[in-house]
Amino acid sequence: MPNRYAYLGPEGTFTEAALRDLRPDADDRARVPCDGVAAVFDAVRAGVVDGGVVPLENSVEGGVTTTIAELIKGEPLLITGETAVPVEFALFARPGTVLEDVKRVATHPHALAQCRGWLARNLPDADAHTVSSTAAAARAVSEPGAPYDAAICAVIAGERYGLRALASGVGDRSDAATRFIYLSRAGTLPEPTGADRTSLVAFIADDHPGALIEVLNQFAVRGVNLTRLESRPTGDGLGSYCFCIDAEGHVAEARVGEALMGIRRVCRDVRFLGSYPRGGRATEIIPAMSPRSTTDADFAEAELWLARIRAGAVD
Repeated sequence: MPNRYAYLGPEGTFTEAALRDLRPDADDRARVPCDGVAAVFDAVRAGVVDGGVVPLENSVEGGVTTTIAELIKGEPLLITGETAVPVEFALFARPGTVLEDVKRVATHPHALAQCRGWLARNLPDADAHTVSSTAAAARAVSEPGAPYDAAICAVIAGERYGLRALASGVGDRSDAATRFIYLSRAGTLPEPTGADRTSLVAFIADDHPGALIEVLNQFAVRGVNLTRLESRPTGDGLGSYCFCIDAEGHVAEARVGEALMGIRRVCRDVRFLGSYPRGGRATEIIPAMSPRSTTDADFAEAELWLARIRAGAVD
């Protein structure tokens, strides 16, 4: 059977645009829209699809809670790819509607947060309502007897549901972007490319002064740059937190591998989420840092030096 890929639906979401970026060879039959982030995870875990795409973080609103919760608590999956999609919103309505007619606007909560300023200036008397996705908002507006007059959504969604654009560029930030991850079942990791990212969740052993510093030092002393650090509740009671970490580099590299071993020693548990190539658009939006004298050759030289010292040599 041809490969199939799940994504946060319905058709026309930014997640579908991310899937098209990550799997450009996938046609309409290969793309499977799902009702919610958890449904994408479930489809991948069950083997119903070969992979799935979900949003992980937005440059304005931060982490996507449902995705992070599944990564922390659900049956483990690997992140094997990523991309970052610029978030550009437009106001779409049914043909024949003019801006003055719009009294009720539907959109996703993250989109609403990024468009409040535009709405206050241009539709101060309109009521804003949130739905499961910007594409779901466009679909709802297109249906007969719709309770909404317009949707804030991506252009792909408005056009797909036969709506007409009343305004473009309605976001308050022109540089907003959302990072999406590609999920796979456990298996072979992607090969190192030299421009990779490693993701994990660290569960500290106990609450004590310097617990987080102990974790961060494992990266710092090896010159591994962190691109994301987020604390999340474990669900085991108030005050119990874990840390979601993204680091530059691949677990196959000595500096990253040693950092992960160090974290495993000082933490109660560590969930490895994957090492994977940084997305094409992601590298443009979030440039990589260069490590300071921490290449694999540096670690190999240091290992040989230590071996000579242990053998009685004087350096």
